[in-house]
Amino acid sequence: YKSIGQGMGPTLTMASELGAYTLTDRGTWLAYQSKLDLAVLLEGDKRLFNPYQVILVNPKRYPDLNTEGARTLKNWLVSKHGQQLIGDFKVAGQPLFVADAKPQ
Repeated sequence: YKSIGQGMGPTLTMASELGAYTLTDRGTWLAYQSKLDLAVLLEGDKRLFNPYQVILVNPKRYPDLNTEGARTLKNWLVSKHGQQLIGDFKVAGQPLFVADAKPQ
């Protein structure tokens, strides 16, 4: 085990140089894969999912924030259209995200 204290890109580079294993996110992998001597060994396992969430803050506690703008963004992200755009987003022909917001 090595803790290198770097971001994902340098971690992938080091793993490639050392012939080691690492976990990575799809976006960084797609950006770096052509520069590395590594192969994907496992993907798609639900235990590896890294979900993103939208959490609105309490407007009574933080009255100076743009709560309405945040709510509009949240509603778009979880909308059918937003979820389709997120799910269809690809890098190097591969999907970057799994859109799985639950209907509101």
